[in-house]
Amino acid sequence: MRIIVISPDKADPREEAAMEGLFASGLERYHVRKPGWSAAELEAWLLRLPNAWRRRLFLHEHHFLAAKLGLAGRHEKDREGYGEPPGESRSCHDLPSLRMLLGRHAQVLLGPVFPSLSKEGYRPAADFPWEELKGVLSGTGKRGHCRVLAIGGVTAERLGRCVELGFDGAAALGAVWGDPHPVRAYVDLRRHAEKLWGARHAA
Repeated sequence: MRIIVISPDKADPREEAAMEGLFASGLERYHVRKPGWSAAELEAWLLRLPNAWRRRLFLHEHHFLAAKLGLAGRHEKDREGYGEPPGESRSCHDLPSLRMLLGRHAQVLLGPVFPSLSKEGYRPAADFPWEELKGVLSGTGKRGHCRVLAIGGVTAERLGRCVELGFDGAAALGAVWGDPHPVRAYVDLRRHAEKLWGARHAA
């Protein structure tokens, strides 16, 4: 079960030190989401980071920098125009979109699955078809090697529901950056996920 971390959307004095700890703790994918930054600001920040980190970074904005700097890939937002080739990662918010995206991207983030910890009022639709989602996520064929991750309000206590629904993992933002100790928060999430995933496959 994969746990990825999404960056704070603004400058955070803890971020670079936390990234070092996150990668040292085994984090494979870090999504850089800085919607208010210009391309020049984002590039300057990325160039300050160790080169060894680049293969773990996915960009949510200014996608051309991913190829320019040799980053892991691009994350495309829901309803954003499709890049060619498609970005390695994509967001979506409903079941029809998920069905369309399966097999087109290596990873899809679906949400919000729970009420958001970082965006007030951002919560799943009251009529979201959870049972139908379980059927889609348990299926094979068109899904191929696409990982589907839960996003929105993910906490250690809610990971069990993510496993129950059939997600391959989860994306964390508020649970990590809302904690005084972001690295410890990530490690707790990952350990809980590994325990749940192990129990599921041992059953």
